Amino acid sequence: MSFDVRLRVNDRVATIELKGELDASTAALFHQTVDKASKAGSIELVIKAEELTYMASAGLRSLVFARQKMGDEVRIAIVGASEPVARTIRMAGFDHSIDLIDA
Repeated sequence: MSFDVRLRVNDRVATIELKGELDASTAALFHQTVDKASKAGSIELVIKAEELTYMASAGLRSLVFARQKMGDEVRIAIVGASEPVARTIRMAGFDHSIDLIDA
């Protein structure tokens, strides 16, 4: 499965759109994108996950990376995650440090 990540920054709100599978082979690309969002001085990070079909443990580590890179003062929201992806996030307890929002 291919993976695609796109970043938009508008009024200090960074939006990352994910498509495909976030796993060990694609996490580095996601990390690079989060780094760009951080350097843009974003005050909010919205991760659109409607087309994210799978999240491995490397994907969860990527969310931890995003939390650390953006800082505690930046709101992070994951929007539209499929039930399997949302369940993975909840089972890891990561839904306590980010907002998990239905589309």
